[in-house]
Amino acid sequence: MPISILSWLLALLFLLAVLGIACLVLATLWIAAKAQRLVPPVGKFIEIDGNRIHYVDVGEGRPIVFLHGLGAQLHHFRHTLFGHFGPGYRLIALDRPGSGYSTRANGATGRLPEQAALVRRFIEKLELERPLVVGHSLGGAVTLTLAVEHPEAISGIALLAPLTHLETRGRQGFDLLYIPSRLRRWIMAYTVAIPLSLRYARPTMEFIFAPQVFPADYMVDGGGWLGLRPVHFQATSADVVAVEQDLGRIEQRYGELVMPAGILFGTADRVIDIRIHGEPMQGKIAGLDFEPVDGVGHMPQFVEPKRVIGFIERIAARAFPSPQPHDNFNEPFG
Repeated sequence: MPISILSWLLALLFLLAVLGIACLVLATLWIAAKAQRLVPPVGKFIEIDGNRIHYVDVGEGRPIVFLHGLGAQLHHFRHTLFGHFGPGYRLIALDRPGSGYSTRANGATGRLPEQAALVRRFIEKLELERPLVVGHSLGGAVTLTLAVEHPEAISGIALLAPLTHLETRGRQGFDLLYIPSRLRRWIMAYTVAIPLSLRYARPTMEFIFAPQVFPADYMVDGGGWLGLRPVHFQATSADVVAVEQDLGRIEQRYGELVMPAGILFGTADRVIDIRIHGEPMQGKIAGLDFEPVDGVGHMPQFVEPKRVIGFIERIAARAFPSPQPHDNFNEPFG
């Protein structure tokens, strides 16, 4: 083949590659803009050590702080639970740094002690008096880290399908998100990750919610669209990488916990196995309130909200043994 023809073909291939990448970038930006249009911010913002935290804060009374799981955001509680609690509670849900509308400080790693310390600072900033902390999935691991490393800041923990142990092949099922390189993570976030995530959004959600049905309103009212943005993908990937750096050490300290604690876990959870992350906890935390829920998957707050609220209120009764003088049990939520 003459050199001129070969050069022309190489130039054409290069041009096609550039056009392909440009199309992926434009598609990513279009999807992200649609996500923000469909699910705009609903709460307040607060600056904490370089992190800009988005949160919702409703009700009056005893404080309960909610921490969402991997790739999720505060709508996992606001949409499912907040409207069903009785009076006497102040309910606060935040987007963990990098998720939802919260942004991470420059240099933040997403490691469990870092996230736990930020939650402690969040509690201080809002002047919450030793709240009960509710953590779902990866938010459960953050909650446990908070309880182990900053027990003076909280009164108890209520965990929903929590990640509690570092498995030998802990990345299994999350290999596509395990990207240690920040540069590679950023490149993927702005090229292939978001279009592919949109393409496989339904089967992914059906797996996460199984065996229950994927709710029709999840993508908007449940905030699902917010996961289809480059910054959210980067934070989710960073969380996956960070977990294996600390969880093995944190789980060795569960026996130190002396505060009221409970775990609610679906027996049919396909994302986090109750036999690995739920049942073994009964021998590690003294006085643990352990509630298995037959046939329920990884999203109990969506499919069994009343049961979840009953569980949280049961732990709250132990964490807050008597009403505080300033509680107003007749104050409606704002």
